[in-house]
Amino acid sequence: MHLSRFSDYSVRVLMYLALNQDHVVTIANIADTYKISENHLTKVVHYLGQQAYIKTIRGKGGGMRLNKTPAEISLGDLFRKTEGKAGLLPCVNGEGDCCIMSVCRLIAILNESQQALYQVFDKYTLADLVVDKSSLSQILTPS
Repeated sequence: MHLSRFSDYSVRVLMYLALNQDHVVTIANIADTYKISENHLTKVVHYLGQQAYIKTIRGKGGGMRLNKTPAEISLGDLFRKTEGKAGLLPCVNGEGDCCIMSVCRLIAILNESQQALYQVFDKYTLADLVVDKSSLSQILTPS
């Protein structure tokens, strides 16, 4: 399975915010740290705000913060939301034009494997990703 760049950036934003909970953080801070486009991050931040993972603060001194504790943010839930309903192949969702879809046994196997993957993600939270704060902070905390 391949997670989308959107999911990757979503996790990166949340990790950054988890390490900087005592600061209001800007998109520019995160983009500069990770060396990724502010335009991409703007879309990610907007989505994370809509999903109530983060709280955005407008105006001078504005930015964003986590809206939940890191322990409350399930990686399984996050990836289900950021990846959407896409299956490993279009046929998993009943889409596509494959002539053997109606009898193909691979579809059930792909469904099972995707469910297993999410079950693994369900075991972990954002807190598990930032447990080694000292090493991560050296890289992700603004100076």
